[in-house]
Amino acid sequence: MQYKFPKKMNVKIVNKSKHALPAYSTLLSSGMDIRANLTENVIINPMERALIPTGLYLSLPEGYEAQIRPRSGLALKHGITLLNAPGTIDADYRGEIGVILVNLSSESFTVKDGERICQMVIAPYTNVEWDLVETLNNTERGDGGFGHTGM
Repeated sequence: MQYKFPKKMNVKIVNKSKHALPAYSTLLSSGMDIRANLTENVIINPMERALIPTGLYLSLPEGYEAQIRPRSGLALKHGITLLNAPGTIDADYRGEIGVILVNLSSESFTVKDGERICQMVIAPYTNVEWDLVETLNNTERGDGGFGHTGM
């Protein structure tokens, strides 16, 4: 079966790291692997967090954001995830992409230079104009909140 890719988009990137540009690992991956850009290893102890530099700078088109998401392998094998998942990189941000890793395990974890620490997904977004009303229309769910559908 031949897959037809959606239209591709050019994104300007500055790479001040020692590593290759972010890349898709497989043909149908939605996220690109992002690597740590370190001069020395960073040890994250249990329940601690660290800001990990990437050496990457983006210029996204208007109407798009970059979402920084955890890597499932790091989460499952080592309890390493992102503190603010998904992290958002706005189209007007021009600083270095930093990744806030947190260690939720009971063992220290060492982040090494060049290690794949997260994924980045480029996604469109919509700006909202609020329509202030007095009431909302009724639905079957209504105001049923957390765990409502599991009762």
